[in-house]
Amino acid sequence: MRIAVAGATGNIGSLTVAALERDGHHVVRLSRSLGVDLVTGDGLDDALAGVEAVVDATNIVATDRDEAVKHFGAATTNLLAAGERAGVRHHVLLSIVGLDRIEGNAHYAGKREQERLVVAGPVSWTIVRATQFHDFAATVVSWTEQDGVATIAPLLVQPIAPADVAGVLAEVAVGEPRRHHIDVAGPESQDLVDMARRTLEARGREMKLVPAWSGVFGPEMAGNVLLPGEGARIAPTTFDEWLAGQR
Repeated sequence: MRIAVAGATGNIGSLTVAALERDGHHVVRLSRSLGVDLVTGDGLDDALAGVEAVVDATNIVATDRDEAVKHFGAATTNLLAAGERAGVRHHVLLSIVGLDRIEGNAHYAGKREQERLVVAGPVSWTIVRATQFHDFAATVVSWTEQDGVATIAPLLVQPIAPADVAGVLAEVAVGEPRRHHIDVAGPESQDLVDMARRTLEARGREMKLVPAWSGVFGPEMAGNVLLPGEGARIAPTTFDEWLAGQR
């Protein structure tokens, strides 16, 4: 099967490419570095020729709501339109668990616009909503670290291994469009501050962690907001198993 992966050079995208190729599928990589620009549409029509399914695993770091909505909106609109012209039968979008429960976060606003366009769009779809990845705590630390101190929100999450997310995306892409959302999560809930502490320890780094809510992660994300709903698909890899590979 010929499948295109948008964001193919990113963390989840590259793992999804690998999972699909292991199963014998022909993968078309969509990335600006490879000559395909989703925001402008350059290169999309040629890249999607003969493609049966598209996996959108693109991502940006955005703190401005309008910027995030504009970026995700333009990229998704172009990808769907080119997919319709190419006869793509299945559009698979990677999104985030809890998306509808959080209003203040700029990134979540962009992803909601992305989901809205996919649901209303011309190509049959499946949306895979994942919880935060196992390396999320380390990523947050990298955003806030200054002079050996990092602030980190005391979020309750149910983290999932990036490779497990990629495996689900690959599996869904070769199947029939479901026209609904699928929640996927790791097997255990974790405190983000503790995840950061243990990740730093495994990597041999010393840093002072200060639990605090911030503009990016406000109190509206407290409690069970980021946890998966009933009926979620639970991936096998635990945080401890992932952490063992960081040593």
